[in-house]
Amino acid sequence: IMNGSTSSGFLLLGFSDRPQLETPLFVVILMGYVLSCLGNGTIILLSLWDPRLHTPMYCFLSNLSFMDLCLTTCTVPQTLANLKGRDKTITYGGCVTQLLIALGLGGVECVLLSVMAYDRYAAMCRPLHYLTIMHPQLCLRLVLTAWLTGFGNSVLQTALTMTLPLCGRNQVDHFFCEVPVMLKLACADTSFNEAELFAVSVFFLVVPLSLILVSYGHITRAVLKIKSAQGRRKAFGTCGSHLMVVVIFFGTLISMYLQPPSSYSQDVNKSIALFYTLVTPLLNPLIYTLRNKEVKGALRRLVRGTTGSRGS
Repeated sequence: IMNGSTSSGFLLLGFSDRPQLETPLFVVILMGYVLSCLGNGTIILLSLWDPRLHTPMYCFLSNLSFMDLCLTTCTVPQTLANLKGRDKTITYGGCVTQLLIALGLGGVECVLLSVMAYDRYAAMCRPLHYLTIMHPQLCLRLVLTAWLTGFGNSVLQTALTMTLPLCGRNQVDHFFCEVPVMLKLACADTSFNEAELFAVSVFFLVVPLSLILVSYGHITRAVLKIKSAQGRRKAFGTCGSHLMVVVIFFGTLISMYLQPPSSYSQDVNKSIALFYTLVTPLLNPLIYTLRNKEVKGALRRLVRGTTGSRGS
């Protein structure tokens, strides 16, 4: 319900209680954002351009990169504007949009990471049947399921959160609009919202994480059967780096959403939110693809192609 001061929007306090941090944070976040856009943009471009990358794995990866680009663009420009400018307000519509998009994309990523773990399981544990298991129609259905469940949940959560009476409270102690922070502004009983958010968080965080860990358990067993030590090392290196991204992403979200809003420490919250809106989208392209021989080969072919066409 828009009432009083909330009709004109919200004041995002961000890091204004520590003004000495604002300039260093601005530089770090801007650099992280530019690198994240470059990394994820490169993966999307290569996946579309190179026919050799038209495989299920790169279909999922380009979706992940597109999602990461949207997530950082949804939150980071507003944060940068707030860090450098005096006006730290966001309109009511802007807050609703940010809440809807950030929450939706977070849900998509949870489902997509579990789909990618299943894809790796099929490739490592059922290599002879991989192409029959991960056929294009199934890949498309899995990607659509990730996007529909993520945004279906987001529409519900945003509606439940933004219809709470705020009684003129408009100071958001965060750098973007997020459900747990918005619940703290409500001047009504939020126990139903908190219970519902907890249940949904279990579905989007605990279930996918469990599926990922089971998939990687099977992958570890398959890797241990590899005869050559070098092959084992390479496989464990790849799996280890994938798991690192998963642990960072799910760990930060679980610590944010699977605790009651009353027990939040806002400083810890802001650090956690920075991690999953900036650090994870920056790490994903580095860890998942830019170390791959296939991606490096595609990048070299693209560079050769563009320089060749300029030369001619």
